[in-house]
Parts: sequence; C-alpha cells; structure tokens
Amino acid sequence: MAEAGKGVTAGKLASNMQKKLTRAQEKVLQKLGKADETKDAAFEESVTNFNKQMAEGTKLQKDLRTYLAAVKAMHDSSRRLQECLADMYEPEWYGKEEVDSIAEDTDLLWIDFHQKLVDQALISMDTYLGQFPDIKARIAKRDRKLVDFDSARHHVASIQKSKKKDEVKLAKAEDELGKAQKVFDEINVDLQEELPALWNSRVGFYVNTFQSVGSLSEKFHREMGKLNQSLNEVMTKLEEQNKDKPDTNHSITQQDPSIPKSESQEDKTDSAEAPGAESNSLPAAKAEESPVATSNGSTEEVEMPPGFVFKVKAMHDYIANDADELEMKSGDTVLVVSYDNPDEQDDGWLMGMLEANWIKSKGLAPKGVFPENFTQKL
Repeated sequence: MAEAGKGVTAGKLASNMQKKLTRAQEKVLQKLGKADETKDAAFEESVTNFNKQMAEGTKLQKDLRTYLAAVKAMHDSSRRLQECLADMYEPEWYGKEEVDSIAEDTDLLWIDFHQKLVDQALISMDTYLGQFPDIKARIAKRDRKLVDFDSARHHVASIQKSKKKDEVKLAKAEDELGKAQKVFDEINVDLQEELPALWNSRVGFYVNTFQSVGSLSEKFHREMGKLNQSLNEVMTKLEEQNKDKPDTNHSITQQDPSIPKSESQEDKTDSAEAPGAESNSLPAAKAEESPVATSNGSTEEVEMPPGFVFKVKAMHDYIANDADELEMKSGDTVLVVSYDNPDEQDDGWLMGMLEANWIKSKGLAPKGVFPENFTQKL
C-alpha cells in the first residue's frame, strides 16, 4: 500500500511538472508571436477594475484603522484630562458632583463611539475585503487554464497539418482539447458574472461605510457638545463665586522706609556688593563649556541606524493593527528611517523604530510603519 501511494504521488508530481513545462513553452511561443493567444478584452477590463477596486479597498481599510486608532488615542487623552480635572477639583467647590458626572459620561461616550465605528464600519470593511483573495486566486487559475486550452488547441492544429496524420494521436489531442475547454469555460463563466457585479457593488459599500462614519461622528460630536457646554457652565459659575471671595493669598507687605534694616540684612547686602563675591558663581564661559545631555539622557554620541532621516516623538499611543506596523506609547522617541522601497510608502505614514530598542538591540530592533500625525518632529 505504501509503495502504491508513493507511485501515485510521484505520478502527480510528474503530471504537474509537465503541465508547468507545457504552459511555459506556450507562453514563450505567444510572446514571440509564434502562437496566437485567446484574448477577451471585456474580461481583461474586468480584471483591471478588480485590481483597482482591491487596491482602493485595502487603502480604505488601512485608513479606517488609522482613524479608529486616532479615536482611541483621543479617548485616552480625554480621559486623562478629565481625571486631572477631577483630582484638582476640591470637594467644597461648586458643581463637584456634576463635574464627576460629566467626566463619567464623557468616557462612556468615547467608548460607545469607538465600538459603533468598529461594528458598523470596520467589520463590514473586513467582510468586504475578505472576498478578494479567493477571486484573485480564481483569476490566476483561469489564466493558467486559458494557457492549457490554447496549448491543446495548437497541438490539435499541429497534428491536423502534419503530412502523416495520425488518427489515434488526433483523437487523443481532440479529447484533451475538449477537457481543457470544459475546465476553462466553467471557471470563466463564473468570473464573467462575478467581476462586473463586484465592481458595481463598490458604490453601495462606500455609501454605507461613509454614511455610518458620518452619522456616528455627527451624533458623537452633538452629544459631546452638550457635555462640554455643561462643563463650561459649571466653570463659569465657579468663577463667579470665586470673585466674591477676598483674595488673601497674594497681598504684598512693603517695609516702612523709616524702619532700619536688620543687621543680617545689612550683612547680606555687604556680601553681595563685596569685590570677591563673584568667585562663588560659575563664570559664563565655563558654563557654556558644561556638557549638554542628548535626548538619550547621556553625553555620548549614539550611532544612528542605516537610512536614518530624523527623530520624532509620539504624541499619542498607537496600537499596531498589522504585522508591518510599529506600536508606540505617548512620549516614545522614534528614529525615522527611509523605506527600503520608496514606492511602498503611503502618504501620511513613516517607517521607523523605537530609539530605546535601537540602543538596546541595534540591527535586531524591529521597525515598522506608523501614522505621521501621531508624532511631532524633534
């Protein structure tokens, strides 16, 4: 049984290798103009549209993920700001309970906004793009089967033109041609129907996606505006009440000029005016010679990675959504490097690595892309 299994496997491998060889030969002949190639202009246009649609959808998905990451970063910043206000707000001040309630409602509003964006935009975006890999694979399979069909067609024509026509070979070649055409037609017919329908579906999908984002954003900002207005009213009331209280913390008592200086005050004045007083302070020239710490917290020069361009500082947390992206925390210093292939760079995205990782691991430090608008150039 084992030997038979090996024989079947070897036979399949040989058959596959022969198919690849035949296809390669056929493509060479077609490129050299020695064999005609079956063309379908309408289908080729559908494939061009498919590739464009897939590229646009992929970019939209990436930008939508970036938008969601920005919402998450704004949520984190808003929460920290509200927590700071709550910590500073003294219990006896006007509207303490209302301020705490506004902070809680603001946090919940951000959470709801982010979750609904995921549910109504990102998930449908992922589902929409999920159909492209299968169709792309089937287009590639159709291309291979078309080459097989053309090769079988040319083989039949070659036998028919032969001076010594071999009827047995001709019958076998015609049978192979029929099989090749059947396999090609099955996949071709399905794609001829699916590709135009998929191309037309993009309009409705884009409409639904941006309607969802637009309506959710409009509702979020409207509700957030109400909370901000309530907070503004509390602050205004607090300011009004504070104006009615006397200011006892900033009064300045001036010394009566008729009262003589104390002995200790006179001593301090005399020492300040003494000729040698400046010997206790660092001369300006020497102060300038003092070492200045670099951004790494030391005076030592740090060798930059290959392709280094400049440094940036992360202003917000960024959570990586793909394997090629760089995750950052607010405050991280990032070394921006040039892309290995400049054509791969998208607008608004930079390539880089965390400075801390570079100092620690050098060439082993992971690098990735990140949104430029999350950072500030140093």
